[in-house]
Amino acid sequence: MRLTSFKFNNLRDLYIHELKTLYYAENQIIDALPKMADAATSAALASGFKTHLQQTKTQRERLERIFRRLNIEPEEEKSNTIAGLIDDGSYVIDAEGDTAVRDAALIAAAQMIEHCEMAAYGCARTWAHHLGFEEDVRLLQQTLDEEGMTDKKLTQMAESQVNVEAQHATVRR
Repeated sequence: MRLTSFKFNNLRDLYIHELKTLYYAENQIIDALPKMADAATSAALASGFKTHLQQTKTQRERLERIFRRLNIEPEEEKSNTIAGLIDDGSYVIDAEGDTAVRDAALIAAAQMIEHCEMAAYGCARTWAHHLGFEEDVRLLQQTLDEEGMTDKKLTQMAESQVNVEAQHATVRR
């Protein structure tokens, strides 16, 4: 049984906790994206990861703005979900076999992370709205929109190029 040290006495407590887990997530993703870009053999995929790295740094800055507005020092709260997804992505980076298939796996790993982020940002945005933090709502929605666009670009890349190449891969033994 897992014991928690969190105290959720009100919606603001929950909101701040979610901001801290998002901050953790963005920092972990900033560390992971260069490795994913290096592992990608598709030039478009590598470029996409590099572009998303810059976007993720901006997203982290938005969270820092929110922390400042709340008079809270930016602080991470580990998310076991994000940690697990990042860890799964590390296995893909280190995987052997056909590089086109690995690129398809990199997209899948990245999309799992994006979907988790979209869920978390959506919750945080909704809580910010209920708390009357409309500037936070705007900033969180901006990030949520970017995460959705990244997910769509990954899907488009997978369907039009990477998965097609992976389908034609042969196992080299």
